[in-house]
Amino acid sequence: MAKIAKEVSRTFNEYLLIPGLTTKLNTPDNVNLQAPLVRYHIGDKPRITLNIPFVSAIMQSVSDSKLAIALAKEGGLSFIYGSQPIENQAKMVLEVKKYKAGFVESRANLTPGHTLKDVLELKERTGFSTVGVTEDGMPSGKLLGMVTSRDYRVSRDSEDKKVKDFMTPFENLIIAKDGISLSEANDIIWEHKLNTLPIVDEKQNLRYFVFRKDYDNHIENPNELSDTKKQLIVGAGINTRDYRERIPALIEAGVDVLCIDSSDGFSEWQRETIMFVRENYGTSVLVGAGNIVDKDGFLYLAEAGADFIKVGVGGGSICITREQKGIGRGQATALIDVTEARNEYLKKTGEYIPICSDGGIVQDYHMALALAMGADFLMMGRYFARFDESPTRKLLVGGNYVKEYWGEGSNRARNWQRYDMGGNSQMKFEEGVDSYVPYAGKLKDNLGQTLAKIKSTMCSCGVSTLKELQSEAKITLVSSTSIIEGGVHDVIVKDVDK
Repeated sequence: MAKIAKEVSRTFNEYLLIPGLTTKLNTPDNVNLQAPLVRYHIGDKPRITLNIPFVSAIMQSVSDSKLAIALAKEGGLSFIYGSQPIENQAKMVLEVKKYKAGFVESRANLTPGHTLKDVLELKERTGFSTVGVTEDGMPSGKLLGMVTSRDYRVSRDSEDKKVKDFMTPFENLIIAKDGISLSEANDIIWEHKLNTLPIVDEKQNLRYFVFRKDYDNHIENPNELSDTKKQLIVGAGINTRDYRERIPALIEAGVDVLCIDSSDGFSEWQRETIMFVRENYGTSVLVGAGNIVDKDGFLYLAEAGADFIKVGVGGGSICITREQKGIGRGQATALIDVTEARNEYLKKTGEYIPICSDGGIVQDYHMALALAMGADFLMMGRYFARFDESPTRKLLVGGNYVKEYWGEGSNRARNWQRYDMGGNSQMKFEEGVDSYVPYAGKLKDNLGQTLAKIKSTMCSCGVSTLKELQSEAKITLVSSTSIIEGGVHDVIVKDVDK
């Protein structure tokens, strides 16, 4: 008969954190949520450190360039989904890397031959009131002038009036050259009392706009995750089929870290993919692997050279792998087992390999539990799919606003590569569902509340860093009756809507 694991497969819902001594230093302002993203030798620093321990899932319904920009501005990281053509994924990566905090590519452009009617239609369609007037009407064309709402009066000017007749011509613009720092650009804006500063290259081609209003936005994002060039950091998912073509394209686009996207990471295909990276790029390219649920799976990927390892099979809110195949493990038990293996590996080799907990999060407090159990950071799909910045449609269903959310193993995604077991290149059965999640609004607003909860929990545990949480926090199993006790009971809850 098969080997029977002695441990019961448990979920986060079966555990609670026990309060520790909260000192006067244990305040939310003093909590540091930084976490290593990739492996490093003890005594060295990891090449990428997250400012918050969150990454978004490698899913069509979650991680595109828009969400990647929003999350990086808050200190986390997105892995652009790989279940799309290589050139499309590379383009999304490039969009994130070309974005600069405060440096905005012109998204409203016309030529001098266009009319005021075109300006008004463009403003109505895009919402942008600043228009770059370029030679060819392209965002990176030769800058000939600029139009703002101060350059025309709808009540007096004819809609047939040519842009060239009312734009501010290039020679009258205050501009800056590409390569200027954001601080220097803001100094020019304030010195000359500008609302907009065009940035051009040596050939007078438009590169960016810097807006006065974005100065405040920059101040509001102190945790922004960026590289030495002040570009946002972004990841991308890859599979074990077309990695020989996909990886070079993503590297050329400027990707910072890769992750093999698979429901079963304990496989020779993952090892071969990692070996391709090492043989062709050495350690200059970072690549995570997974998913696995036990010590054997961790050691296999660690020895193959994975820079971080994802834990979790079948615990996602839209995943039905356990139902379809009977494969998986309770997320809490899997995480505890893999953390012990990681710590043994650290003692043996002196190398620390970060663990990513992927799946099993139902309540916000489960995030703190996962981090206390040894996860360095969390990968989440449903959590991020709810926000304005996710790529799916916002719909009104049953009187409530929702956003679409589907699994990579669903017929809608048809990401057969994620579930590839060799053989024919096709999807034989679903391992994910198509669903809705309650619409929640902007990422920034919701993320701030979630992080506040985690920080408060850490203060109650008497710790101020994630490493302290892992080494000093106390965790207890809970009974079914204590779970009931922990919720609202023995009262009649008021209906505030009546």
